[in-house]
Amino acid sequence: MKKRWLVMIITCCLAINSYPQTLFTYGKHAVGAQEFLRAYNKNNTQPDADKAKAIKEYLDLYINSKLKIQEAYDRHYDTLPQIRSEVENLRSQIVENYMADPATADRLVHEAFQRSLKDVHIAHIFISFKDAKGNTDTIAAQKKLQEVMNKLKSGENFSSVAEQFSDDPSAKQNKGDIGYITVFTLPYDLETLAYTTPVGKYSEPYRSKAGYHIFKNLGEQKDPGKMRAQQILLAFPPQADEATKKQIAHLADTLYQRVMAGDDFSQLAKAFSNDYTTAVNGGTIPDFPVGRYEPAFENKVWALQKDGDVSKPFVTSHGYHIVKRLSVVPTITDPNDKNNMEEVREAAMNDSRWQIPKEVVYDHVIKAAGFKQFPVDNAALWAYTDSMLDRRPLGIGKKIDKNEALFQIGDSVFTMPHWLGYVQTFRFKADGSGMKTHEQIMSDCIHAVAMDYYRKHLERYNEDFRNQMDEFRDGNLFFEIMQREVWNKSQSDSMALVALYKKNPGKYMWKPSAETIVFFCSDQGILNSVYDPIKKDPGNWQKIIEPFAEKVVADSGRYEWAQIPTEGPISFTPGMITKPLINKTDNTASFAYILKVYSQPEQRSFNDAKGLLITDYQAQLENKWIASLKKKYPVVINQKVLREISK
Repeated sequence: MKKRWLVMIITCCLAINSYPQTLFTYGKHAVGAQEFLRAYNKNNTQPDADKAKAIKEYLDLYINSKLKIQEAYDRHYDTLPQIRSEVENLRSQIVENYMADPATADRLVHEAFQRSLKDVHIAHIFISFKDAKGNTDTIAAQKKLQEVMNKLKSGENFSSVAEQFSDDPSAKQNKGDIGYITVFTLPYDLETLAYTTPVGKYSEPYRSKAGYHIFKNLGEQKDPGKMRAQQILLAFPPQADEATKKQIAHLADTLYQRVMAGDDFSQLAKAFSNDYTTAVNGGTIPDFPVGRYEPAFENKVWALQKDGDVSKPFVTSHGYHIVKRLSVVPTITDPNDKNNMEEVREAAMNDSRWQIPKEVVYDHVIKAAGFKQFPVDNAALWAYTDSMLDRRPLGIGKKIDKNEALFQIGDSVFTMPHWLGYVQTFRFKADGSGMKTHEQIMSDCIHAVAMDYYRKHLERYNEDFRNQMDEFRDGNLFFEIMQREVWNKSQSDSMALVALYKKNPGKYMWKPSAETIVFFCSDQGILNSVYDPIKKDPGNWQKIIEPFAEKVVADSGRYEWAQIPTEGPISFTPGMITKPLINKTDNTASFAYILKVYSQPEQRSFNDAKGLLITDYQAQLENKWIASLKKKYPVVINQKVLREISK
């Protein structure tokens, strides 16, 4: 190995090893370089023109905040009821987001995103464990499965086999063709079966709780996005005869002709559609992806070529539909789109796949916290359990002590009273099909207790969660102590404010300014609706913005010229409406209506200067307080570590 490479590796190792070192101490407390850098990188969103300078400036602010927060802890503000309540409220809101293994969760989110880019055309054969009378018969299902597989292996057409053997009622009509599916259309196991079956091939049988599933991949396509559409549904009444269906078909044709003649689609939907959830909105259907509805509906809707196209009446199992395409929301293909990835994560968290990272957490808890099952006579335990819950004789259950310990997770011991409480609530199957076995109840109980233990001790096992909770608690403590030491005092001490004003009258001057009404618009569309009318009739501005409620906010007062929203320096005149200023970050817009102009500097009155006085007085109070805190908690910065992280 060349010497220069050896030097570089040693240098990198020294740099890496130095980061865990203490960056600074304050009193008996220490802050490591990694902790500081985490806060710096999170809060410093601007590129560093001079990184050493930026870090030094942020370090000064960071040290001051640490001193204030430590003082709050030393005063036991963290025990205040409102602080504890706010921390617990946040914990309860976010804890479930962390009840999954991060690496596994990230993998599943990435997988879901990749699947969202492609749709799979699926045919399906389903063999139910239930017989015609509704009784479970797995042996008959196994025999039927074997017959189906033999026919498929012999080369029989998949659709013919589906039509003949599938227990899916729709297979008699669609021959097993369930159309295109995309991510989140099916339960995760079946979705995976669909996405891992090659085009033109059928899958191995998959066993679910309901029966056996065999998929065939009929083809794949690039995901087209989400459809935005309106519909008029003329539903079939229950047991509708052919005459009734013909009458509905005639009405559908009549409505279609009215739409084609120019009648308003929304009004017709409100008046005639039997889809009452959408009719009130003019028939507008929530945006939907491929696979949300039955193929007979989706095939017609996705066949509409352009926005504004209206389908001829078509029939599904629900009735006759007339659909108008409004637009298609394209699929987002950029994995760096944070908003889209958050939506994918949210959908994944509400999906059956999220059980997988939770199971990884369970395994982690059992190993990390430590699980110990105490020796117990299972037959006696089951007898005791049944006797307590069903009031049976104890029998061999007499061997069980009523307070006997069953197992331990971490420092939490689970005893007989806990067990009986759990069994009382969870001994029946969720599908209502009867009681669980004793062994299943015990397995479920251990799982539930382990996850509850993890939830209650999450700070111990998840660094990200611990950091988020610490940051929130520290933020509340910072606010509380600043309120008491600076903000309340600066606003209530009128004598100090008057003294400050009299001592520095020349500091509190009006620069060139204007009496102004400033309009803030939520977006450019709202701006376009109000700007021209106000420009034509500025005296009527209140009535003009009234219909837009919170979407337009007007603020009146005296503003210095630099505070008035404009695209550049301009000469202000009374009656002027300034050109709109667009905020490209969030698409908001603002403009001003100039009432009166003050072109020369003037002395501010005490009331006009009060906001500035409070700010200056706060700075005085804070500087004095910081000086006292640095005496109480002497600060020592490790200059060597500071230089290393500033490189």
